[in-house]
Amino acid sequence: MLDNKDQQLLVALQSQARMSVSELANTINLSDTPTLRRIKKLEQEQVIIGYHAAINPKSLNLNVLVYAFVRLCQNSVSAAQQFEQHVEKLPHVLECSVISGSHDYLLKIISQDLESYEQFVKHQLGSLSCIANIESTVVLKQSFSKKQLPL
Repeated sequence: MLDNKDQQLLVALQSQARMSVSELANTINLSDTPTLRRIKKLEQEQVIIGYHAAINPKSLNLNVLVYAFVRLCQNSVSAAQQFEQHVEKLPHVLECSVISGSHDYLLKIISQDLESYEQFVKHQLGSLSCIANIESTVVLKQSFSKKQLPL
């Protein structure tokens, strides 16, 4: 269970993960050693699972964001494993979620442009025999994207 100081620490780290231990300690009104101990404990308990740089996709010429709904040919463990192992290796697939409803998976995919996305679907996804159907929804404009969890 997270106490108030742990929550304050997580809020601070979510907004600025490169903050020094001294800055974090100041923020949550603790000294450096207990703050560092709390960070290590949160990492060991896998509350904190990593530290990442936020990169502007457009600066890498990645201009198109697509959500692809995927239906598998059969609802089996082997088909699911084959699909998940394949898409996990694809660098343009940012997220893969098992969903309920008329589709089996929701993929978040980033691409340079629509032509690149079409090639990706035909050659990377469409080549998988376990896929029955792919429906794509292109994001016209992303109003916002939150990276911080509500605490």
